[in-house]
Amino acid sequence: MKILVLGGYGVFGARLAKLLVADGHEVCVAGRNLKEARSCAEGLGCRAIRMDRAGNLDALVGHEVVIDAAGPFHAYGNEPYRLARAAIAAGVHYLDLSDNADFCAGISAFDAEARDACVCVLSGLSSVPALSSAAVRALSGADVPAVIDTAILPGNRAPRGLSVMQSILPQAGRPMLVWNGNRWDKTFGWSKPARYTLPGGLVRQGWQVEVPDQRLFPTHFVAETVLFRAGLELAVMRYGLALFAGVRRVVPFPVTRPVVRVFEVLADFLAPFGSGRGGMSVAVTTRHECRSWSLLAEDGDGPFIPAVAARALLRRANLPVGAGPAIEVINLEEAEAAMADLRVVTERSVAPISPIFPRVLGEAFHVLPDAIKETHLTLGTSRWVGRCEVERGTGAWSHLLCAIFRFPPGSPDIEVAVTKTVTSRGETWLRRFGRNTFRSNLSVGPEGMRESFGPFTFAIGLKVQGGELHYPVTSGRMGPIPLPHWMLPASVAREFVADGKFHFDVAILAPMTKGLLVRYRGFLSAERPDDPKRPESH
Repeated sequence: MKILVLGGYGVFGARLAKLLVADGHEVCVAGRNLKEARSCAEGLGCRAIRMDRAGNLDALVGHEVVIDAAGPFHAYGNEPYRLARAAIAAGVHYLDLSDNADFCAGISAFDAEARDACVCVLSGLSSVPALSSAAVRALSGADVPAVIDTAILPGNRAPRGLSVMQSILPQAGRPMLVWNGNRWDKTFGWSKPARYTLPGGLVRQGWQVEVPDQRLFPTHFVAETVLFRAGLELAVMRYGLALFAGVRRVVPFPVTRPVVRVFEVLADFLAPFGSGRGGMSVAVTTRHECRSWSLLAEDGDGPFIPAVAARALLRRANLPVGAGPAIEVINLEEAEAAMADLRVVTERSVAPISPIFPRVLGEAFHVLPDAIKETHLTLGTSRWVGRCEVERGTGAWSHLLCAIFRFPPGSPDIEVAVTKTVTSRGETWLRRFGRNTFRSNLSVGPEGMRESFGPFTFAIGLKVQGGELHYPVTSGRMGPIPLPHWMLPASVAREFVADGKFHFDVAILAPMTKGLLVRYRGFLSAERPDDPKRPESH
């Protein structure tokens, strides 16, 4: 095919052009800088032209496909789809490597025009969402994925383009929406780090950033939670960017070109350090197991990965007609075949799901009523809402301890919400009573269930009795220091079903005096999910 690659001498464009030439396509490298375009084209044995997206687009004529590999796509101005429109008008297939959520989603507006012109118009034919969606489908199969967790983790010695920095830096510290537990949650760019394991046991850290996956996958895959993170190999760069993000959360100054240049200089200074090894991880959690696919690119071949999806698609005899995001336009088998001549290793794994309550209770868990079991089978994030009554103890000792543990004030009837989130160690429970919140962390230890409130950790002797779940405190410690029995709070807590609803009745008695600290009792039901198609309403 005759293919015009705009930005064909950039970090990803040059590698895409190289792969397409290797596949026998007639490639033309295009961009604003004719000297760089010619230099790249000479090395590949193909043509080069000068072309500006904002200028004359007559060069499209005579080509079958145009691929925009330039970016940054969020900065395309008042006419972001000018090239796509021109391609449709010229009867040329349009593809791009965009990782911008708005840009990728917006391409669907041209579906009717693309179909009338019998051309293919796809945005995001890159690592996300094209490759990531192919991996999600291969992992989930016919099952509905509850949690989709993806990360891209490049090596430090891999070349980085200015457009990549211009895409990531404006997100740092700025609000973004994440589909989490069937709700659009507000978070911040470059936040909430997590660790991922790549083939060979290589562990890397990723931080939340916005890509098309978070916007598009909740509807397409009907997932409860969609997460995406990106990483930097060197800790000084990761935490330096985290500091930058923290400052921008307080002072939301714009990321201008001089700011980007400063980061480029710092990145170039640190370029000799680290390695050229990078990778990608996609994990899907179903009701029964966690399935993952990961890749490790050796010797600096990581920057080829964003070009793999386009290469795989263009190996087909016919391209799909219409316009839209590049979700499931290739399959994982095609993508892996397009990596066969690269120094890339892929790996799949499957691990059973083991929520903490069934793990602690064993067979006893299964005799509980369904309404109780459902609240303790969280796969990613689950949300529960209801009403309750709160009674507070009296006296200075009770008030002091309630203040330390942030227990709710007394109320005869108050709205209650509990958000349970799976972590690497167990679960975090965030309880909200009206406007007041307190948090605890649950995990499994040798003695059974543990619940931590700040520096205090208590062993919970979970037991099922008469169809109810009871939570007695059996021991405790402050940090590493065991607490004597007389310093332990007493817990008279149970979960039960009444009138077909999940109910709770929790009374906590103060250490030493055993007087009432707090008692809250009420009911919970699953929170009504948000509309995954309307993140803009939040």
